[in-house]
Amino acid sequence: MAWYDEAVFYHIYPLGLSGAPKQNDYGEPVHRLPALLPWIDHIRQLGFTALYIGPLFQSVGHGYETTDYKLLDSRLGTNEDLKDFVAACHEAGLKVIFDGVFNHTGRDFFAFKDIQKNRENSPYRDWYCNVNFWGNNEYNDGFSYDNWGGYNLLAKLNQRNPAVRDYICEVIRFWVSAFDVDGIRLDAADVLDFEFMKALRRTADEVKSDFWLMGEVIHGDYSRWANANTLHSVTNYALHKALYSGHNDHNYFEIAHTVQRTISMVPGNIRLYNFVDNHDVERISTKLMNKAHYLPVHILLYTLPGIPSVYYGSEFGIEGRKERYSDDSLRPAIDLKDHADDQEKNSCTKLIAALGKIHGAWKQDLVYGDYRQLCLTNQQYAYARGRLIAAVNNSDGEAWINVEAGSAASYVGLLSGKRLENSSGRLNFSLPGASGDIFVPDADADGSIVTEAPFAKEMRAAAKTMPAETPEKTAVPAAPAGKTEPSKAKKTASKPSAEPKTAPKPSAEPKTAPVPKPPEADVKIPDIPYDLMTVEQLHAVILSKMAKNGPVTDQMRREVTENIWHNSLVNWANSFR
Repeated sequence: MAWYDEAVFYHIYPLGLSGAPKQNDYGEPVHRLPALLPWIDHIRQLGFTALYIGPLFQSVGHGYETTDYKLLDSRLGTNEDLKDFVAACHEAGLKVIFDGVFNHTGRDFFAFKDIQKNRENSPYRDWYCNVNFWGNNEYNDGFSYDNWGGYNLLAKLNQRNPAVRDYICEVIRFWVSAFDVDGIRLDAADVLDFEFMKALRRTADEVKSDFWLMGEVIHGDYSRWANANTLHSVTNYALHKALYSGHNDHNYFEIAHTVQRTISMVPGNIRLYNFVDNHDVERISTKLMNKAHYLPVHILLYTLPGIPSVYYGSEFGIEGRKERYSDDSLRPAIDLKDHADDQEKNSCTKLIAALGKIHGAWKQDLVYGDYRQLCLTNQQYAYARGRLIAAVNNSDGEAWINVEAGSAASYVGLLSGKRLENSSGRLNFSLPGASGDIFVPDADADGSIVTEAPFAKEMRAAAKTMPAETPEKTAVPAAPAGKTEPSKAKKTASKPSAEPKTAPKPSAEPKTAPVPKPPEADVKIPDIPYDLMTVEQLHAVILSKMAKNGPVTDQMRREVTENIWHNSLVNWANSFR
């Protein structure tokens, strides 16, 4: 299989991490990218095998309004700096993918500048969508054009123009020849032209046999983008939303349903790109009402089907809140020296390191092993991945779980070191509140990892310690007042019954809730912050945003309208960039 199938990704937003200025003055290059070289060792030590870094190329502000696709942003350094950085990653065994912002350019891009200068006589007048010389815009260009997201700062490229297609394909070839990049994450892939993506796929197959194309897609049928002809993978925003709201709402049915739906959605050889936060959404430690749920959330991230990814800084448990007019708090500068001892003292970092080792040692199971659901209630969830059994508990107190096991005489918990006896083909065990574990047949256990699992005591203390360990060294917004603190674990656990209780099975058919009319027909969406909207208004916002990415099915509409939890809906609405 290809390297990306087995990868564990680390995600860096370089302009933020390096502390670059918010606006580019196009002055002399400042060599900030080489200052990120120490992060390579940090990334490897935590078990990551690939790096997604971007945006990287010359732009005017946040990086997604590209000025020059063939020049490293001068706030980060020179092309030689980028070439050396990728080479250092490769030497450390890391694959590297860049951000490919090919849906739109900035207004300082050469083709757009030529249209401004030569108007109807510009040879690039058809490089952008719907250029209208009878119109105008807020910049008083004397013409109008299509954009991304309503922002004229981001002029939409006409991807059906063969000249545009050929230019972007040539950019990909340049990135491979100049920097030896291993793949591209396509920004705004859910609005890219499909024939354009097919051309990119043909180019990807040409430049490297294992060159990876992964697209940013929010909602919809992921197989429309991820298939044999277009992209290798897409972002799994459906699971991202389920992972935090399934814990905030104590509803593992939402997560399990999402897993089954995405498995059935894409071909079996395609692995979706899983994540719990990124540069566009709030940090997982901010989204979780109970900070101790950081542990079960990440067990799920690393063991459910798909390719796991961690956003820089979240391995330290930092927070970051999405603001209405700024994403700066999601993209902070971090000094790695401030976290030099986090692998020994920070429970979040230690967990990520442990999960990285586990994924590397048991990738045959976690990448290629079948997924089989074993137990499902609102607060407990267990499933098999090949030989492994993952189990999580989102309740505040200890819980007993009884699941089917394989033929091994005993199992060992890779995080806790706990050994379980196989009793008539079943495992019966308890999990502390807000925790989880990964069990493997004792005979197959890697002794070094189990020996290093002094994680058992920390698991039991996690509900008390994780909130206190949120680093104060990084400047991030404080959690808002009124956040629920984790409850203390119950002192006594109920004994398991002689016969295990039967976990409720998810219905084979969707609930028969009435399908609402399209929201725009009945609900006026006010121009106010999401926090101030009603549940009905939030439903309308989410469905209207979904509609921009493709047809909204009855099932998708049900999933939105059956969610009546205000905080969950606010986070969901904010997940759209």
